[in-house]
Amino acid sequence: MITAIEKKMDTARKFERVCAILEDYNYDPGKLIPILQAVQEEYRYLPEPVLTFIATSLGLSPAKVYGVATFYAHFALKPKGKYVIKVCDGTACHVKDSMPIVKAIQKKLRITENENTTGDMLFTLETVSCLGACGLAPVVVINETVHSLMNPAKIDKVIDKIYKEEAGNEKVAC
Repeated sequence: MITAIEKKMDTARKFERVCAILEDYNYDPGKLIPILQAVQEEYRYLPEPVLTFIATSLGLSPAKVYGVATFYAHFALKPKGKYVIKVCDGTACHVKDSMPIVKAIQKKLRITENENTTGDMLFTLETVSCLGACGLAPVVVINETVHSLMNPAKIDKVIDKIYKEEAGNEKVAC
């Protein structure tokens, strides 16, 4: 049975990094956006209990912090995979068949529009309005790496390469 003290200690450990981030920004409510960015970088999303903790720590209402987190598309309230695949569906990419790329990724990763993260938390698929690389259309960005002139066969190979690298990393770790 977990005691109340053990539960408090676990909660304190969980929020240790958030506290460090808040300290880095001197608990300044005017720095809410960079604080949320730093927290999201740490967790890969913004967990609801962390948002409440940040609000309390900064003397803001939870609704204000949640409002900022939901206003900006950059922030995520659901966990994302290690590899975030962004497929551009702006005009240039769309007319050059970006949607078959999305369908190929969904099929390969066995995900849907509503469930866009793989169960192993390795991949998250997002469709975005523009990546600002129209001359390279259709474009896919995986984390920070741009893949130009994509098609379903090419994205299949890119994902296979990532799976292979991940399998190699697991062998090294053992």
